[in-house]
Amino acid sequence: MLPADQSQTNIPETVPRLSRRGTPRTGERQLRAEGYGWVAGVDEAGRGPLAGPVVAAAVIMPADCRVPHVVDSKLLTEPQREYLYEQIVTTAVTYAIGVVSPRQIDATNILWAAQQAMQQGLAGLSPPPDFALIDGPFSLPISLSQRAIIGGDRKCYCIAAASIVAKVYRDRLMDYLARLYPHYGFEHNRGYATPDHLQALQEYGPCPVHRYSFQPIQQRQLQLEER
Repeated sequence: MLPADQSQTNIPETVPRLSRRGTPRTGERQLRAEGYGWVAGVDEAGRGPLAGPVVAAAVIMPADCRVPHVVDSKLLTEPQREYLYEQIVTTAVTYAIGVVSPRQIDATNILWAAQQAMQQGLAGLSPPPDFALIDGPFSLPISLSQRAIIGGDRKCYCIAAASIVAKVYRDRLMDYLARLYPHYGFEHNRGYATPDHLQALQEYGPCPVHRYSFQPIQQRQLQLEER
C-alpha cells in the first residue's frame, strides 16, 4: 500500500480548468430503481507497464450529490486528475484500493492480478456494495451482483470516478518508487515502456519492482545471463 506520507502529494494549488461534461449516472439510477442501495464502480490502472503494481479502486458515490466533470481518467491532465481525486474521495460514501505486486503478477498473469486488485477494492468497502459495475469485458469470480461494461469508464459515472482514484493512487505510488529506484524515471513514465525507460533497462538492468514475466524484461534478463 501507499506510504502515509504519499497520500496527499501533488494536490494542485489552484483549481485546474475543467470543461468536460461529466459521465452520466444512468446505470446507477437504473440499479437503484431496481432496489439496489449501494452501487460501486470498479476500475484498474497499470495493466500495461513494465514495472510497478496493478492498482484497482472501488468507489460508491452518493445518490444525492455529484462531483462535476468526472470522466475517464485518460481524458484528463494530471492536475485535473489530482483535483478530481480529492473531490471524489471526500464526497464518496466509501472507497477502497486494491494493490497486486509485480511478483504476484509474475507468479500468475496480469489479467488475474487485475481481477484480484478489483476484488480487494470491493472487499474493502464499508458499507459493502449491493451491486458492482466493473470496467471491462470480464465479471469477477465473486457472489456479488455485478455487471461488466466494456468501456465503462466512459459510460458510467461511478466507474469513471474509480478510474480517477486508481490512476492517481498508482501515479503517487510510482512517484514513491522513483525515489527508491531513481535510474528508471518512474515519476515520468509510470513504469511504461517509454524510450527513456527502455534505455535505463539496457544500462542498469531490471530492479525489484519490474515485472520479470513481461517480454522486454525477459529479454534483458537473457542478455545479462549471456554475458
